Amino acid sequence: WPRAAARALRRVAARAEAEQQEATGQQGEEANLNEQEFALGLKGNSQLLGMKGAGEETNKWKLRLQLMKPVTWVPLVWGVACGAAASGAYHWTPEDVAKAAVCMTMSGPLMTGYTQVINDYCDREIDAINEPYRPIPSGKITETEAVVQLSVLLVAALIVAYLLDQWAGHEQPVLLMEATFGAFISYIYSAPPLKLKANGWTGCYALGASYIALPWWAGQLLFGNNLTLDVATLTVLYSIAGLGIAIVNDFKSIEGDREMGLQSLPVAFGVENAKKICVASIDITQLSVAAYLAFGLGEKGWGLAVALLTLPQIWAQVKYFLPDPVANDVKYQASAQPFLVLGILATGLAVGHHNQVIGNIPM
Repeated sequence: WPRAAARALRRVAARAEAEQQEATGQQGEEANLNEQEFALGLKGNSQLLGMKGAGEETNKWKLRLQLMKPVTWVPLVWGVACGAAASGAYHWTPEDVAKAAVCMTMSGPLMTGYTQVINDYCDREIDAINEPYRPIPSGKITETEAVVQLSVLLVAALIVAYLLDQWAGHEQPVLLMEATFGAFISYIYSAPPLKLKANGWTGCYALGASYIALPWWAGQLLFGNNLTLDVATLTVLYSIAGLGIAIVNDFKSIEGDREMGLQSLPVAFGVENAKKICVASIDITQLSVAAYLAFGLGEKGWGLAVALLTLPQIWAQVKYFLPDPVANDVKYQASAQPFLVLGILATGLAVGHHNQVIGNIPM
């Protein structure tokens, strides 16, 4: 009897210890989320903005907004501004400001919102593992409601693109064609049978290109309609840095990706190798762009600016990302990405100045 009592006591003690560890882990996750929210200035709004690890929400319209992940709109909005700068034809007039605002709405809330909704719809089984609080796996947004929402967003984006072509006086509907192409990329990125995101390389690059090249093209086509092959190639190459950013987002989904058979780079290469691929793609791309601006376009000042803006990103990689990419992903992005996007703007301004110098601006 004493031995049985001792075994029972040990089981009770072990159960209590396990429960305590679980509670401590949950508290640690909540503390980490709170710290990340504070770092981004988003305290209390993580659920609404679509951030991982957020609390519960019940309001239907807030859930629809959460499904569109507003936090992901910012790079697209910024990309339009960079493209407008690259055109060399943007002026701070009320009409140009209005055009830019409408184009940013098309690229951010509408096209990116469509992309995020279709991604959540196609990933509902994975999200049930990684992010069960999301609107679709939690059942707060039905699958039919999600399909209706993504359809409305897509149709609205295409209508706005066509109207922008008319407003800009384009002979060919170049913005409508680009928006259609972007919608196609979004679909094959998330949906079978191609589902580009199932492969780490193609998925990450498609995402990076969508975040950098496509909004740039939209801004430059809208104001100058002077997108040349070399600049289009430059933005596509710049999207390799976007590939690195996309890899950062894959680290937090390793468990679900592995269980569902998705070959994201952290799953395929392991965390240590994926970290190196990530930082190399971000840093080498920007330094290469800096060299092209300085020696290819003759914009030495802007090339130096892009190179200098890479340095604080390397510091953030060493301090936050390389030690622990899962725990520090938001802190790293909050510390590094402002310098990345400033570098993209500097590149746009360099291209715009070059267009003005060579006279590549439609009258």
